[in-house]
Amino acid sequence: MVGEERTERIIGILSESFFPILMAGLQYTIPLTLITFTLGLLLAFFTALARISGFTPLVLLTRFYVWIFRGTPLLVQLFIIFYGLPSVGVTLSPFAAAVIVFTLNKGAYSSEIIRAAILSINKGQWEAAYSIGMTKSQAIKRIVLPQAVRVSLPPLGNSFISLVKDTSLAATITVTELFQKGQQIAAVTYEPLWLYIEVAFFYLIFSTVLSYLQGRLEIRYGRGVAK
Repeated sequence: MVGEERTERIIGILSESFFPILMAGLQYTIPLTLITFTLGLLLAFFTALARISGFTPLVLLTRFYVWIFRGTPLLVQLFIIFYGLPSVGVTLSPFAAAVIVFTLNKGAYSSEIIRAAILSINKGQWEAAYSIGMTKSQAIKRIVLPQAVRVSLPPLGNSFISLVKDTSLAATITVTELFQKGQQIAAVTYEPLWLYIEVAFFYLIFSTVLSYLQGRLEIRYGRGVAK
């Protein structure tokens, strides 16, 4: 009898928490992912171009930026921006701090993906572009980048899916995303195991949908392995 009551209680808690956790994902996790990935991708693009520009000050500056954000933990970066900056008079909202940190972090990692994709293009492509009178910028825009996009699509897709899961770290600076909402409900219901499993279920669903969309894109652009 006790077992049946506990089972009913757990089912009731999971049913009642389903919509609040889903809404936290739709209101915070997904927007945070989309905003930071978009901004991070733009930052990564210009960082990658700067890294291969040959202009020494830009090369050194962007190399230093990538070194810092690839060499330090994402959690530490969040704490520096959200908890550290107020000590020097800079206070940010939790969501704004998360956007800044995830953008800078994702920009650093993605820039290396894009840079590697650009450098992977055969030198003959560059030479062919120069032979018909193109400048370096024209060669990059018309010849190299379209091919680099196809090469970089799979790793960038994986990076995007990884970002969905990384946003759970925003809970540490009080952003009410999926994980934070699950923690709040668990603290009241005293059922952390089942609530965290429910949270994991939502992350799994989001990641599965994105993986499917990534596979379709890879097929469309001829670089995927999915069939």
